[in-house]
Formats: sequence, C-alpha cells, structure tokens
Amino acid sequence: MPEAVAGIVSRTLAAVVDLLVVLVLMGAAFLAVAGVRFLVSPIAFRWPSPSWTQSVTVSGLLAVGYLTVGWAIAGRSYGGAVLGLRVRSARGAQPGWVRAGLRAVLCVVFPLGLAWAVVSRRRRSLQDLAVGTVVVYDWEPRDGQVSPPGGVPGGAEPVHRRLTRVEEEPP
Repeated sequence: MPEAVAGIVSRTLAAVVDLLVVLVLMGAAFLAVAGVRFLVSPIAFRWPSPSWTQSVTVSGLLAVGYLTVGWAIAGRSYGGAVLGLRVRSARGAQPGWVRAGLRAVLCVVFPLGLAWAVVSRRRRSLQDLAVGTVVVYDWEPRDGQVSPPGGVPGGAEPVHRRLTRVEEEPP
C-alpha cells in the first residue's frame, strides 16, 4: 500500500513540536554556559547575556543539527514521531546525511517554504522540491522502535489508512 503524503496541518504541528524541542535545547545550552561560568569563577559569576545575533545563531545551529540528525538517522524528528510523519527521499529511501542537512538548513532559513505544501498537488514544500524529499504518514515501527497497538496512540487506525483502504477496494 503506498504511503499517504502528509498535509500542511500535521506538518505544521510537527514543526511546532520541533520548535519547542529547540527552545528546550536553547535553555539547556544557556544553563550549561552559566554552569561553566559559575565553575570557573563563582565569586564574580554573572548570568550570561547573549546578544540577539548570538541567540539567533546558536538557535539556528541547534535547530539544523537537531533536524539533520533526526532525519538522517530515523527519517523523523521528535515532532515527526509525535505526529506519525517520516521524511523520505522522493524514491522512498532514508534521506541520508547530506540531503537531511540541506533540508534542515532550508527549513531553518526559510520556514515559510512549508506553505508551498498547501498549493502543491503532491503536498511538497519548497524544501522538499529543492532536495528531493517527501513527508509521509508513517506510524509503523522501524528498527526496533516501539509503537502502540494499531500504530497510533489509543490503538485506533489512522484515518489516512482507512481512506486509502477504501479507495483500493473494487467498486
């Protein structure tokens, strides 16, 4: 059965979850820098006060690294896992490190490229078109990952599978 291509709502929700993960990583990085500063000089300790440029640069690098690792290793970020999405090459394989890295840079630098999925017949963002990827619904476990019964929380079958099955039945 061919995999259903993910729509704009689930992809946007996954991006919001990923943004929250990056914000948590930013907080952890801030606390790590503060901890090191405290260990080096506890008497003269002051909380770090990064400039806007430093904050944007570090958050961008964290986001690119986070997305690249997730997409290259598992084909999904945490947001994608929560929403049951997987990034694949246009041929259906894992995206690989280079493709995942390029896609991550494009997603971080130009996040509005996702909006192209609304008008694209194949629901592909500008980033997908540029690097040759597609985002599909995928609730099945891969490589020993644990998935709830039925593939989704609560054990229900995803709507896109029920619809796809109905479309495949003879009239």
